[in-house]
Amino acid sequence: MRYLVSAEEMREYDSNTIEKIGIPACVLMERAALAAADRIEEYFESSGASRHVLVMAGTGNNGGDGLAVARLLSERDYQVEVWTVGDPGRASGQWKRQMEILKNYPVKCTDRPGRREYGALVDALFGVGLTRAVEGMYGEAVETFQGLGGWRLSVDMPSGIDTDTGKALGKAVKADATVTFGFCKRGLVLYPGQEYAGEVRIADIGISHRSFFGRKPLMYAYDESAAALLPGRDRGGNKGTFGKVLLAAGSVNMAGAAVLAAKACYRTGAGMVKVITPPENRVILQQAVPEALLGTYEDLEAGMEWADVIAVGPGLGKSKEALACLEQVTEGSAKPLLVDADGLNLLSEQPKLCGLLSEQGRAGRVILLTPHVGELSRLLGCSMADCKEKLWSAGGALSARLHAVVAAKDARTFICAENHDVCVNLTGNNGMGTAGSGDVLTGIIAALLAQGMDGFGAAAVGAYVHGRAGDEVSAARGAYACMAGDMAETLGRVLQGLS
Repeated sequence: MRYLVSAEEMREYDSNTIEKIGIPACVLMERAALAAADRIEEYFESSGASRHVLVMAGTGNNGGDGLAVARLLSERDYQVEVWTVGDPGRASGQWKRQMEILKNYPVKCTDRPGRREYGALVDALFGVGLTRAVEGMYGEAVETFQGLGGWRLSVDMPSGIDTDTGKALGKAVKADATVTFGFCKRGLVLYPGQEYAGEVRIADIGISHRSFFGRKPLMYAYDESAAALLPGRDRGGNKGTFGKVLLAAGSVNMAGAAVLAAKACYRTGAGMVKVITPPENRVILQQAVPEALLGTYEDLEAGMEWADVIAVGPGLGKSKEALACLEQVTEGSAKPLLVDADGLNLLSEQPKLCGLLSEQGRAGRVILLTPHVGELSRLLGCSMADCKEKLWSAGGALSARLHAVVAAKDARTFICAENHDVCVNLTGNNGMGTAGSGDVLTGIIAALLAQGMDGFGAAAVGAYVHGRAGDEVSAARGAYACMAGDMAETLGRVLQGLS
């Protein structure tokens, strides 16, 4: 598991390390500079580039890191220039101390770059905690920096990128690599920040879990093998042991979503899957997923009695029959319920049904919703832009309203639940932005629920497995050629830990 920290959390852990643990700030800065200098030297060793380095340094502690990097590289016989941006008279104490030390080294200090091309360019302008748009002389400095030739390394954060959201605040540095300290910052893995950060390396400088003092980060991501996250499998089990999923999916002559979800459900280990769908889809489903049991809306009540888990929505449409189906699985059962796609669109138009789900969730029913940004905005009654800016906050708001687990889906998916840290999924790629991808995710999560995982775990692991499957397909076929059916078929390799 990898923690993803906010600017506020990182400041607290930095302060705790200095004031409570007792590691001096100058020691942390030296370790940070060593990590950045080592990464720069790795680049030079592999590239054979000119040994000229420019450090763009602000006048805060991030700039202080940059001054220390300049000194260390000078000691290693690099030709180093330091370009200070800002008023040295208002610089931080650590910056002033580093500058006094730097005066004893053959480093050129300047108010503008002296060359058009460098072997490496070091961005140490702002670092963590930027809250305002980069403009004025700072914006001009970033533009100039971006216009220079050379490999770019950002120290801790690319300057101009919001640490918490990954949003570009005005002008921003686009780095080839970033060395960040202690923990990965949220903005380094959220879009568009990830695209500005380049290759990210997390350096251990002495800020660790010991620095939490009871307040650990509120966001994390999985980074282990998918196989390690799966529920245990009884060697003596049978098809009943591994869970029964009732899947209400598909509409007249629209069977694809039901096929994809059912296949994914089986490929993720569910023992039995019964698909409730219009009779027009029967032949297609029997041919595409012969393992599945089939039923129509008339069989829904019996199917609810039979099932361990109910999933509703993929390809369901918004007909009267579809609404009746959603009402029935909501009103007529207390079993775990997953609502996706058209089920969410219907739900957004039914405040009484939302109220009932909220009561059930408060009473302990496992309810799991998987909205993308558009569906989430309709459920919350707000704009897509508001949802997208801090998707985990929007997901948390819906979770609190309905007492449900919410997998808020976008380029990054956030798993939100009341009284629970947020899990953000870092697997997957843009090739997964294709029809049917969400139906595969529904099948994966439903299967994990049926095998006994709790709602949050099923959603978090499901999103992780889904993304790993997408990465496998993209690696094999290319992002342009990804298809949802390929993702369902590759789940076996992912769950075996082969990808």
